[in-house]
Amino acid sequence: MDDHAPPETGTQRFIRSRGLRIPVDPRMTRGQIRRLRTGNYERKEAEAALRVVGRDDVVMELGAGIGYMSTLIARKRAPRAIHAYEANPTLIDLIRAVHAANGVSDVQVHNALLAAEASEPRPFHVRENFLASSLDPDAAGGVIAVEHVEVRAVNEELARVAPTVLICDIEGAEADLLPAADLSGLRAAIVEVHPQWIGQAGVQAVFDAMNRGGLSYFPKASEGKVVTFRKGW
Repeated sequence: MDDHAPPETGTQRFIRSRGLRIPVDPRMTRGQIRRLRTGNYERKEAEAALRVVGRDDVVMELGAGIGYMSTLIARKRAPRAIHAYEANPTLIDLIRAVHAANGVSDVQVHNALLAAEASEPRPFHVRENFLASSLDPDAAGGVIAVEHVEVRAVNEELARVAPTVLICDIEGAEADLLPAADLSGLRAAIVEVHPQWIGQAGVQAVFDAMNRGGLSYFPKASEGKVVTFRKGW
């Protein structure tokens, strides 16, 4: 499918990663750029997704980041639909630029937070290092802007999108969000857990939520903190 990607331009620099073209952007850290160039960016999550996602799937990605995973899945697996959610409003244009650089036009990008219940927009603290950006004003210094982000009810969104595969990398919020979600409509889920923040109880809460949804740990597509769950394997 890479022969359909747009041609290189004279003004934009790109990094080649797993057959994708990623526009070089000043918001990226040196570590991210290095991992992109070596093909190790989100390696565990990428390999799990390429193993699990198929053409008949509807993918819901929570924590879209720079748009790498949604682009990789769209190019390499071409599922029926992809919905990518990212809380950081300053990354939405970068996500769309990564999609455009790879000829991806059918991913629906949502600048929204999912929670147990919908609420008024919440303040999101943008930091120069976007990896440190969060809802928490005290998590790290260096806040450069405060934006207000829409909060949607997770179960309403699951009912509306009807995903068959969930990909979740939300930096520790998984321990609160997933137990509140009805995951019974999924056939597979890929979750990066963050035990350094959520502890053993949080990890257990994620596994229990998957079990309630009828999903079991799938070791063939799991590695380290990236854990895959499937039905009927």
